[in-house]
Amino acid sequence: MEATRRDAIGFVGGAAAAAMAGPALAQSARNLGSKSKTMFWVASCTPCDKNLKFDPGAFKDVLAWFKHNGADGVVVLGTTGEYPSFGAEERKQVMEVAGKNKNGLNIICSSGTSNFTETIELSKHAADHGAEGLLVIPPFYYKNPPLAGLVRYYTLLFDAVPQSLAVNLYHIPSMSAVPISTDLLKALKHYPNLAGIKDSEEDMPEYKQFVANFPDLNMRTGTDTKLEYALSKGMGAILAEGNVFCRQIADIFAAYRAGKDIHAPFQKFEAQQALLRKLGGEIDSYGPMKYALSQQMGVPQFYQRPPNLDVTEPQKAAIRKGLAQIKEMG
Repeated sequence: MEATRRDAIGFVGGAAAAAMAGPALAQSARNLGSKSKTMFWVASCTPCDKNLKFDPGAFKDVLAWFKHNGADGVVVLGTTGEYPSFGAEERKQVMEVAGKNKNGLNIICSSGTSNFTETIELSKHAADHGAEGLLVIPPFYYKNPPLAGLVRYYTLLFDAVPQSLAVNLYHIPSMSAVPISTDLLKALKHYPNLAGIKDSEEDMPEYKQFVANFPDLNMRTGTDTKLEYALSKGMGAILAEGNVFCRQIADIFAAYRAGKDIHAPFQKFEAQQALLRKLGGEIDSYGPMKYALSQQMGVPQFYQRPPNLDVTEPQKAAIRKGLAQIKEMG
């Protein structure tokens, strides 16, 4: 009973602090973790060698490739980066390679786990090794956790990391089964380094509500289907599609920044995606996606960890054919 009372008092205290901090925060700059909201982050894959070990040299080359092809930043060890398939020490190694090879890229590290101790440990490590921001999934083993429990979880994180480190909440309930709610964001908004979210769901009405309710945060889309709307509202994007279509997506952002129509480059990008899928490239799967990226870079094949499957020979042929056709399209 006493522990429950303390939890309740802690939650009420946090809500009261939020109400009191509101006016003060409005007068100060919120840390969004980037120079602009309308930036393009690639949800980067994590290359492994054929023995399924993380390949630091290959990752260094991947980061340089994304920079060369117009990305503003990368998310390290997100869902596309297969973070659940790597241990804590491996995740630290991946972040260290990213931090040493930023080349001007804005680095967001996905540091979430199912427990707050490791999440805080990985978050502090990311802060010490060059990350500008975090992407933090809610604890995902216990389903339907109470709002007060989620507030307490994230409060422990915010109180442990420096305010110079921007924190983004990860909304991907199709994987985590724990959504990021409007009430959760409101309860945490008194923290000046709450930067926003990544919304990886395909629910456009829900995304529009996020944007409408939090116009001062960076409510990044995590799906290409919401990209045009996100840019129209001054929001950024974190896209797994950037692994294979980095230049095409960067061209959309370049058009936006130049004040030009973004629909034409967006349609070109969508058409090229559709072509690879039609041919059977299955680029939404880890093995084919990594193979397509390695083919574009002209380097040995990257591998993924189980339970994700290797690219098949028919898929390789389809990807090579599709990439050749895309190259001809210009």
